[in-house]
Amino acid sequence: LGMFSELKFPVPWGHVAAKAWGPSDGHPVLCLHGWLDNANTFDKLIPLLPRDCYYVAMDFSGHGLSSHRPAGSPYHFLDYVTDVRRVAAALQWRRFTLMGHSMGKMKTSLNAQLFSFSYCFISPQFCFLYPEMVDKLILLENLGFLLAPEDTEAWLKSKRMVIDRLLSLEAKQQTPKAHSPKAALQRLLEANRHLTAEGGAILLQRGATETPAG
Repeated sequence: LGMFSELKFPVPWGHVAAKAWGPSDGHPVLCLHGWLDNANTFDKLIPLLPRDCYYVAMDFSGHGLSSHRPAGSPYHFLDYVTDVRRVAAALQWRRFTLMGHSMGKMKTSLNAQLFSFSYCFISPQFCFLYPEMVDKLILLENLGFLLAPEDTEAWLKSKRMVIDRLLSLEAKQQTPKAHSPKAALQRLLEANRHLTAEGGAILLQRGATETPAG
């Protein structure tokens, strides 16, 4: 298990990098590093673990060898959870073990600490959103993910919907089709019933781009 291979998974802004140990047909284990660390966090640990597993340690976006998000883009913790979902999809893992280290505890005030404890732990958040995908959760210097009972259902429904819809749109991305000005206006009016033809034409002057194809 001292030998490893480098992996890259394409994302809309570049790639997510990872390193892998063990047989690719072994039991899948996804390893998540801590705050401002990278996949090398696991270099000394992996060789001590069972050899029949396939360990993949990813670099979160903006960490290690992964691409940074576009300049000016925030690094929200739910975006890191989405990165985990992207990597699991790229690996075609339907069920796997999740091992997470740290990620959080960087605030000092009481209110900020409570926020940090609730929202800064990527592994428990992923398990909470996608329990059917995780057979075991291993936490290193970490806490579970806790929500007030009255918030649980709404949080789960809204956050999972956001992630699933985003990844679905990314998977369906195709080369934009060209339309005639008349057809483009018709599509705009069908999607926005409140618009008049005059108003739609005004919007298209700035909202459409002419190409050689149309």
